[in-house]
Amino acid sequence: MRYPSPTQPLRMIEVDLSADAIWGGEEIWQALSEKAVTAGLSAAPLAALNERTITVCVSIRFADNDEVRALNRDYRQKDRATNVLSFPMLGREELAAFHQNDYVTAHETLLGDIALAYETCAAEAAEKGISLPHHVTHLIIHGTLHLLGYDHIEEAEGDAMEALEVKALASLGLPNPYG
Repeated sequence: MRYPSPTQPLRMIEVDLSADAIWGGEEIWQALSEKAVTAGLSAAPLAALNERTITVCVSIRFADNDEVRALNRDYRQKDRATNVLSFPMLGREELAAFHQNDYVTAHETLLGDIALAYETCAAEAAEKGISLPHHVTHLIIHGTLHLLGYDHIEEAEGDAMEALEVKALASLGLPNPYG
């Protein structure tokens, strides 16, 4: 499905989504995912998205803890479930070119994949006293920023990433999860 960005009429967002039954079905999460990815992309300063027509594709997998644990083990060597994983399709050099509007593409760019673990996400939402959709929106924005090359390993990078998350959430009328 293609979803035009409210702030950039030339940008199209394509979210390919699959959801396990535990999530309640794909149709419940499609619009939320499209809005969250769009908010994440809109919060990041990206020349490529602001200066030309481009379709950005993101795949989102709404899975269970077991599947995300296996992904985390196989790709990150961490044998535990986590709330969200991101798998960027663009390498560092491609991302740098993408950020500078130098990335040559046929007007469509696959940014990568995001996977969410139901049981972990639901437990975190309950612990925070927020709805699951609110928490999932935040995690998809977080995952989208990872696909764009943002990280939180170093404190300064983490602060910058959090600021973009807060900006994206505010654009959707959602509060700062860090405040």
